[in-house]
Amino acid sequence: MTRRRLCFLAFTMLLAFAPFAHAQWTVFDPTNYANAVHEFHQMQQTYTTALETRNQIIAAYNLAYQMSRVPANLAARYKADFAQWTNLSAPNTYGNTSAWINALNIGSPASASAAYTKAIVQVQPYPAGSYFALDSATKAMVANQYASSELAQGTTTNTLSTLGSIRSNSEAFSLKLANLESDTYSTDPNEQTESALLARINAATLLQIHSQQDTNQLLAASIEEQLMAQKQQIDARNRAINQAIYFEQNFPAVAGNVNGGVSGSIHSISLSPSGH
Repeated sequence: MTRRRLCFLAFTMLLAFAPFAHAQWTVFDPTNYANAVHEFHQMQQTYTTALETRNQIIAAYNLAYQMSRVPANLAARYKADFAQWTNLSAPNTYGNTSAWINALNIGSPASASAAYTKAIVQVQPYPAGSYFALDSATKAMVANQYASSELAQGTTTNTLSTLGSIRSNSEAFSLKLANLESDTYSTDPNEQTESALLARINAATLLQIHSQQDTNQLLAASIEEQLMAQKQQIDARNRAINQAIYFEQNFPAVAGNVNGGVSGSIHSISLSPSGH
């Protein structure tokens, strides 16, 4: 009984000295709520950006992987054979064609000049005393013919030298093209990189430019030949015009001399038996 009283007394004292509890209600803060919404929106944008970046990285990787794969059977599908330059040959019965063939195969001003001297009939110099004794019209005609011959010689030797140079360089040019073609169709990954591809594009462009230069030289030589032929036609036309003008200017005097001579000859003829 005494023990129960002691417990009750202790419990009563605890209740007496215990602090009083005060009830509290939840407080709503709009500022904190707005900040939380803003942070959530930023996190959502960050996630979207990260997702897009991931997709771009995957796409770039797939493209790089696809480009790194060497295409198969390029040579079998696209490689083709083209006509090759060959050296010119011809009979040399009398020993005057070898220099011409040599100029067309090697090409140099010296070989072209030797070819012209060997294979073409050379014009002889006009005798100086006889030339200066000619009248002005005949001098001009002779000088014009010599000019045509000398211009034809220069044009011909230049064409020979150009053709020979292009043919002599054709073997090295063909080798460069073969190397470019081999690297293009190669299955070696080192030959299929972007830098290697750009280098081949630059090399192909340079080869094309050099080839175009050779073509331009051939076109220039062809135009020179056409100009030479046109000069000869102009000379022939002008010579005919000059001859017609000379005939018109000198025909009356020539005809008068002829008629006077014929008339004098007729009058000098006697029909009398005695000769008077």
